[in-house]
Amino acid sequence: MHILIFFLLSFLLCIPSPCSPATTDTLLQGSSLSVEKPADTLVSANGVFSAGFFQVGDNAFCFSIRFTRSKQPTLVWIANRDQPVNGKVSKLTLLKNGNLILSDAGASTIWTTATFSSSEVYLMLMDNGNLVLRASQGIVLWQSFDSPTDTLLPGQPLTEKASLISSRSATNFSSGFYKLYFDNDNVLRLLFNGPNVSSVYWPPTWKLPVDEGRSTYNITKIAVIDPSGHFTSSDTFEFYPSDYGVKRYRRFLMDPDGNLRLYSFNEETSTWEVSWQVIPQPCTVHGLCGANSMCTYDPFVGRTCYCLQGFKIKNPNDWAQGCEPEFTTHRGCNSTGFGFVHLPRMELFGYDLEVIRVTNLTQCENRCLELCDDCQGVQLKFNEVSTYNCYIKTILLNGRDSPNFDGDVYLKLPKSTILSLKVPQKHVPLKCSANLFQSLGRTYQDSKNSTWLNFLLWFACGIGVLEMTCIFFVWFFLFRSSKENDKGERQQLLSATGFQRFTYSELKKATRGFSDEIGRGAGGIVYKGKLDNNRVAAIKSLISETNQGEAEFLAEFSTIGMLNHMNLIDMWGYCVEGKHRLLVYEYMEHGSLAENLYSNALDWNKRFNIAVGTAKGLAYLHEECLEWVLHCDVKPQNILLDSDFQPKVADFGLSKLLNRDEGANSGFSRIRGTRGYMAPEWVYNLRITSKVDVYSYGIVVLEMITGKSPMGIHILENKEGMDQRRLLTWVKEKMNADGPTSKSWTEEVADPNMQGKYDPDKVELLVKVALRCVEDNMDERPSMSQVVEMLQFPEHS
Repeated sequence: MHILIFFLLSFLLCIPSPCSPATTDTLLQGSSLSVEKPADTLVSANGVFSAGFFQVGDNAFCFSIRFTRSKQPTLVWIANRDQPVNGKVSKLTLLKNGNLILSDAGASTIWTTATFSSSEVYLMLMDNGNLVLRASQGIVLWQSFDSPTDTLLPGQPLTEKASLISSRSATNFSSGFYKLYFDNDNVLRLLFNGPNVSSVYWPPTWKLPVDEGRSTYNITKIAVIDPSGHFTSSDTFEFYPSDYGVKRYRRFLMDPDGNLRLYSFNEETSTWEVSWQVIPQPCTVHGLCGANSMCTYDPFVGRTCYCLQGFKIKNPNDWAQGCEPEFTTHRGCNSTGFGFVHLPRMELFGYDLEVIRVTNLTQCENRCLELCDDCQGVQLKFNEVSTYNCYIKTILLNGRDSPNFDGDVYLKLPKSTILSLKVPQKHVPLKCSANLFQSLGRTYQDSKNSTWLNFLLWFACGIGVLEMTCIFFVWFFLFRSSKENDKGERQQLLSATGFQRFTYSELKKATRGFSDEIGRGAGGIVYKGKLDNNRVAAIKSLISETNQGEAEFLAEFSTIGMLNHMNLIDMWGYCVEGKHRLLVYEYMEHGSLAENLYSNALDWNKRFNIAVGTAKGLAYLHEECLEWVLHCDVKPQNILLDSDFQPKVADFGLSKLLNRDEGANSGFSRIRGTRGYMAPEWVYNLRITSKVDVYSYGIVVLEMITGKSPMGIHILENKEGMDQRRLLTWVKEKMNADGPTSKSWTEEVADPNMQGKYDPDKVELLVKVALRCVEDNMDERPSMSQVVEMLQFPEHS
């Protein structure tokens, strides 16, 4: 095998490459920029920006755009940030067919625009820093402004298909852990996406978007900064920098420390100055100090990290890796062997196994001891009803010193460790990431150095081609049967389980490297893909909370695969390889109900049919299928619409699967669902039954009728003036304003987008059914089969 690789590389070296001329601001068709020629750069006409190869490590280069007027050229865009090329033979080439490619050492293609044009094309670096690939007619085939890395320049839009991802550090330009993006609620957010965990940290997740002045009622998903520094976003978020109105060069940066900053260029000092930042308290950024550590801020020292007592740092050069125990990691359930260390005025955000109300600290600590290894510590916080909230922590993450925090942390440790504790050193220099430069480990020999070497290389090429031909025939005849056997096994699996097993490489190819994202939620990310049989599919990459093995995964989802109803999404297959867990569904042409609800796409007949079809799908899950299935997250995002706008309930397979005889005693380890659609049982820790789905369904129906979000605040006009109400209260008071027999209230609650084109009797029917579904007492709610009957046969209800 090593000989074959040598011959193959030798053969590739035998192919000569054309010379490439240096250029100014334009790269013509058929030309290249070489990594070995520093003069091979594109320079904008105003001389402010340049594009070329930039060294990011030992023998490692990236093709980038740089702002050149600063003391040190500033990177504003990188083509191949996660896959640097070698310092020999690598090139950026504009091919004759209109495709722009970046090749590593003249061999493999690392990056491409995947464009094509039958006419003349050229690549130009504009005065605003945008690298544009145009056809001769002026048509833009590709531009760097559409695919930002960590920086937005004035006039460059941030859209739902693009995001800002921080660098790993100030010296390591590969993709880091922090991301600015638009979520499924159309809100601009900051996400910590670490190696093991992820969490949103801005805007604060405990607040509703409306409380932060955000709007979820938009479909554009776009944000942009203008030359004066004014930033505007479609979710109504905006800001003005401290130097607003002054004409300066600016860049909007997702920094490696998780903060979002606007930088303005100082012409006198040739340096960048911060003119705005989104996070005023540095330690509120998630993931900076890693697990088992605390972040603290000192005005003189700056932001620092330190390990919790009983823990030691994993890597002094990279605090993001956190700290590890100095004691034996296996703790067991010997409650007498453990105690608690009080950490006053400290906060640990997130990763709560459960939250319980207690009257004193002892109750909280005892609950932690009962949970054995599942509890690493507790956080005690006074609540509004003269008791305490006890937060059981499964992971000690996002810790920070917070003098204004009205709670304390109690760290669970072996008593032997507590006796030997020392006061932690709090001011340790913070290094969010190490410098990960490394050599690519390749050397190249110039073929002009020796005629004898040329002869050997050509001879090796001939032998290599012969050997490759032989190996091909051996592989074709000997291993063809094994592939047929594998295909037979997969067909047998398809017959036995009702769905197909895919390989990870198949799904990666089908989604073009998971490039076309069409949805994102707590359970995973959904991509659009095209399978080998030309069927268009929705492929969901799951975010698994457990290290579930293949047998357990198949056992659970084989049940889901056998569920069959016209109003449930059809699952075609799955993939389990290593850490990868993927599901393959049918693709729905019109997306989700959430995407269509606030547009003119849904008339009254479509809305009523969606209400009936969704009810039928949930009734099947609750009462007709082989297993009793709770969805637990019924919302518009999980109701998909096919080409005829027929509804299909999705993500039901990710809920709790229960046997019928377990329904009365079902228990859940944590709250499930989405705020605004969750039944009261979740909040008050009551018995969970299928009635939680009935409640969520009722809220969705009210949202469909009114066109108003259950999370929004709605104005109610009455004799006393104008009041603010939540959706459920707003509908009830509108309905009762003119008496139960009057139908004028239907005009008040009907979505204005329907422009009065609806059946008042059916609106009244839907509202009354929905209000029965959202009764606080679960026993007063109908079953989903009763809902179907009330909607289809109202005269019998």
